[in-house]
Amino acid sequence: MMYNRSLAVAALLLVSACVSTPENPNGPSYLAELPEGLAQTAAPGQDLDRVRIMPDDGCYWYEYTNIVETTMLPLRTSEGRPICSRAQS
Repeated sequence: MMYNRSLAVAALLLVSACVSTPENPNGPSYLAELPEGLAQTAAPGQDLDRVRIMPDDGCYWYEYTNIVETTMLPLRTSEGRPICSRAQS
């Protein structure tokens, strides 16, 4: 009986870990349209569908999604330099 109860609790915890939370409606806003020349400047292999400018550094960041997580990464040129809308200090 105790084994069944422990198994049920473990199964409930596993299933609850799979539930996704809804996106924050006040979350990050992505650019509706990329500035002229940004797509040509960006290195290949970066997702240009979800790009935003981070207010902290003024640089363009894109949403990178893989099997494990979704995170924001800096948009970079083919030379590896970050692409920014203002000069870096």
